[in-house]
Amino acid sequence: MSTIADNIAKVRARIREAAQASGREHSSVGLLAVSKTKPAAAIREAFACGVTDFGENYLQEALAKQAELGDLDLTWHFIGPIQSNKTKAIAEHFHWVHSVDRLKIAERLSAQRPPALPPLNVCLQVNVSGETSKSGCAPEELPALAAAVAELPNLRLRGLMAIPEPTEDVAAQHAAFARLRQLQAALNPSLDTLSMGMSHDLEAAISEGATWVRIGTALFGARDYGQPAN
Repeated sequence: MSTIADNIAKVRARIREAAQASGREHSSVGLLAVSKTKPAAAIREAFACGVTDFGENYLQEALAKQAELGDLDLTWHFIGPIQSNKTKAIAEHFHWVHSVDRLKIAERLSAQRPPALPPLNVCLQVNVSGETSKSGCAPEELPALAAAVAELPNLRLRGLMAIPEPTEDVAAQHAAFARLRQLQAALNPSLDTLSMGMSHDLEAAISEGATWVRIGTALFGARDYGQPAN
């Protein structure tokens, strides 16, 4: 049975090979370990292997883990859909938010970010596949949203995020990621972050410019959704 350490080594090798194939430095691609539904002990094990960035989708679950892992120097990323009543805790307890898709949420995050903390790094989530079930702003809404978010005082707009429709078609994977890259280039070439790619499609994402790949299953195994989370 693979251990988390073995899995991390395999994923890092995939990142390194994909970056090399694309003529990129592997250090330009960050590994964001998606630890939703996984216990704090799994995060501690990954940290021991040098992983420092962890992505969580469910606020209460994340807060409990943060309290338990307060002795570790971790960077926490919120990557799930955001409800208005969750913005205060997210603004207070996370370093990054990848899933901002409307101005109301961005305004609340900015207003509720504690002044003693640095600006909150944010990515705008774009629905590049047009799925009605997916979060994310429509591509045509992106310029206005980005311009408004960039003016908010306690946020730092870093780039874009997408969760394309899952597919084993490599050409379709490339097309979705290329679209996000093109949207970002048209929006503001100085933005430095493309959060895209997961366990099954990280190679295509890296070849299209991903700077964060969000990896869960390939690191921690299948998720257990048996426990309620919010």
